[in-house]
Amino acid sequence: MTRKLIPGILAMAAIVVASNILVQFLFGQWLTWGAFTYPFAFLVTDLMNRIHGPGPARKVVAAGFVVGVICSLIGTQIVGEFGPLVTLRIAMGSGLAFLVAQLVDVQVFDRLRVGSWWRAPLVSTLVGSSLDTAIFFTIAFSAALMFLEPANDVSWAGEALPLLGLGPIVPLWVSLAVADWLVKLSLAIVALAPFRVIVTRLTAKVA
Repeated sequence: MTRKLIPGILAMAAIVVASNILVQFLFGQWLTWGAFTYPFAFLVTDLMNRIHGPGPARKVVAAGFVVGVICSLIGTQIVGEFGPLVTLRIAMGSGLAFLVAQLVDVQVFDRLRVGSWWRAPLVSTLVGSSLDTAIFFTIAFSAALMFLEPANDVSWAGEALPLLGLGPIVPLWVSLAVADWLVKLSLAIVALAPFRVIVTRLTAKVA
């Protein structure tokens, strides 16, 4: 591990740990506090990609994945009111969603790195965030994947309700996914500001 990766690894680890803790606390009806911290993992990945390239960025993603697995293992040992804080389906969904979404983010960013400064981080984050949300919520809560963990009752997630309380009737988990996705999209735009500032400052130091 080279010294240049340490800031990225520490930042990614902090985000993953914080998100795993904050996901236990609700924010309104459709979200948890973790929804507001996790999207910044894409910012870390994109910064590493822009500054050091796709190879180092993938190493930071791998480190974040390992930290996430450790958090999930710890969560399976903590029993809350309704059972373990982390079930097998949540652990599988979380790990797979993180790994696929972040690696796709790296690939898309690298393809778009030449051109307007904002295009690569924005497009890669939008694509990665969409994959992350779709993979996690489908694996964790879709009734079609009950066979992954038959003993885990997620029937509550299938309750038919208006989308975000206003739209067509859909399973509850779809509303949770859409709310999470909208936060990710919003923060993808917000994150462009720190991305620009950090890259400009670090590039100036190198120059």
